[in-house]
Amino acid sequence: MNLKEEQVDLGIPGNKFQFVYKCILHIITVALLMASCKTVKKINTAIAPKDSALLSAQIHIADSTQFVNEVKQSLLDQTIDAKTFSAKIKVEITDAQGKQPDVTAVVKMIKDSAIWMSLTATFLNFEFYRVLITKDSVMLLNKREKEVQYRSLNYLQEITSVPFNLTTLQDFLLGNPIFFDSNTVAVKKIPGFILLSSVMEEFKNLLTLSDDHKYLVHCKLDDVDVFRNRTADITYDNYSMIDGEWFSFKRQLLVSEKTKLNLKMEYKQVEFNKDLSVGLKVPRNYSIK
Repeated sequence: MNLKEEQVDLGIPGNKFQFVYKCILHIITVALLMASCKTVKKINTAIAPKDSALLSAQIHIADSTQFVNEVKQSLLDQTIDAKTFSAKIKVEITDAQGKQPDVTAVVKMIKDSAIWMSLTATFLNFEFYRVLITKDSVMLLNKREKEVQYRSLNYLQEITSVPFNLTTLQDFLLGNPIFFDSNTVAVKKIPGFILLSSVMEEFKNLLTLSDDHKYLVHCKLDDVDVFRNRTADITYDNYSMIDGEWFSFKRQLLVSEKTKLNLKMEYKQVEFNKDLSVGLKVPRNYSIK
């Protein structure tokens, strides 16, 4: 494994981002943004109005402590802990303006070190952005405009209003639970599903697992601050075994606050624990923005 970074200390003032850059932020912070259709409807039907209290922090523990511990252990066992990860992802984006051009994202990740992304306009087959995210910085190459931007990770947290870090982004890409504290979990079993609830500083999180294989099939995030009215749903589908890990190859995501965003992500060419080298080399003719 290799990690090569450009070290530059710059103070870059805020600017308006182009639509594509916003899409990048949506993709890498989709941990805040999420929901889907058929699976969500099926889960909501199973929960039913009489169980609507499950969406709050006060979820009744339906079975014994042993059952709760078994569910928590199953969730832990299915958490992917990969030293490296790479994939190609087809991303369909629909926002307030309607359906946007599809994006193909190539992702390379080295655990706790870096996430590298290449984004291509699918219909043009033209790579327009490369991104390198580390523990404390974001580096962006705009290949169309021949520009480079250097930002802190705190800057992304400010403009997205989401308390994410490198670990959160890693977990989202791998399909692991996000913004979830297993130490404060409450559990309930309903027909076909197992529900787990946890409350953290920013979000209330309701996870839904399949009753048979204990796969994560749905995640619902609600803002603790009721005045923010920030909600997000993620569904996980099309699980297959890859390199010894059960992995969700299809995800559908919807976020709602002031506006709505709907993302569909289809993973291809997924690999775990292969030797990777990531880095961004800035051409001499690129300007700093």
